Amino acid sequence: MRKFALFALLSLTALAACGTPQERCVNRSTSEVRDLMKLRDEVDGNLARGYAWHVYQVPISRWEVCGYNTFRGRDGRIIERPRMCFVDDYVTRRRQVPIDPQSEARKRDALAARIEALTPQMNANVQACRAAYPE
Repeated sequence: MRKFALFALLSLTALAACGTPQERCVNRSTSEVRDLMKLRDEVDGNLARGYAWHVYQVPISRWEVCGYNTFRGRDGRIIERPRMCFVDDYVTRRRQVPIDPQSEARKRDALAARIEALTPQMNANVQACRAAYPE
């Protein structure tokens, strides 16, 4: 399952790199504001719920097939039996943590002010991207 997730992530990265030059330019120009908006949405969610989510990883160990033992049975047939190995892995969990509503509100206001301050430059950069790479 881990290999599939890595493959999917690499595939999405490759697809993102395949955008038109204009799309890549606009994506670069808007990335900081988009990140700030995600953070602001997270803070808004914390304020609405009254708590935040703390994400952490817990180490676990599990058995996994790591090969096969092959041998010949009494009747001459070839028999393959799975060989099991102990594998260390991690499970992602989350728990509720208390928040200070006043602190979260100040954080939200600071993020909103930063977004507002960066928006004119972001819009100018997007217009420059559209002028430099017309479609």
